[in-house]
Amino acid sequence: MRKEPYVVGSYVHIVKRGVRGMPIVRDEIDQWRFLLLLRHLNNEQGIDNWFRDLIDENIAHTLERPKSWQPQQKIVRILSFCLLDNHFHLLLKEIKKGGISTFMQKLGTSMANHFNEKYKEKGGLFQGAYRSKTIDTDEYLRYVSVYIQVKNAFEMYKGGTASALKDFDSAYAWAGKYPYSSLGDYAGMRDSPIIEKDILGKIFSPEEYKVFSKEVMLNRTNFDTLSDTDLD
Repeated sequence: MRKEPYVVGSYVHIVKRGVRGMPIVRDEIDQWRFLLLLRHLNNEQGIDNWFRDLIDENIAHTLERPKSWQPQQKIVRILSFCLLDNHFHLLLKEIKKGGISTFMQKLGTSMANHFNEKYKEKGGLFQGAYRSKTIDTDEYLRYVSVYIQVKNAFEMYKGGTASALKDFDSAYAWAGKYPYSSLGDYAGMRDSPIIEKDILGKIFSPEEYKVFSKEVMLNRTNFDTLSDTDLD
């Protein structure tokens, strides 16, 4: 398990990439399972056979928790995320000592085990340990959220980021509907139990967040310091 000097209250941008740039998800079932992991592994108590419990209660297609489980005791706060074919981004808040390291270890192990079993693969799924950067200002936190939720989603838009910027409103609406990113929660399109907006929800209304996102994307403000080449 990677150990980081995160203090309780720290906000951290995390990136985890597939080994040699290879896909970490291959279909919509893998993508949906990523959401289930974000939802159910964020818990102090480990739950054996958690997916079987979801199947037994016929809720594996939802983000509901089984009624038989104890109340959730979160170990991190998930402010934003975006899943792409070969990597994912997370914006986490340390709310318990060692919570981020524990959560990332559980997430990486579960994804790798599932992938190798499903596709009869062997070896590591990910390119070493996750990369991370502690966020030290509210301004930086706001920019990171746009980088994770908007910039990464725009890269998947038809024609890529350049096309998305030319037709920002349509691209933003499309990105908000992309189910494997948290932008929809900030755009007022859904209210996922995975996400806690924390300070970002106090700063922005959905419309204010869209305006801010457009300004950041058009100006590419601070993006050089947000790329994962700048992460440890």
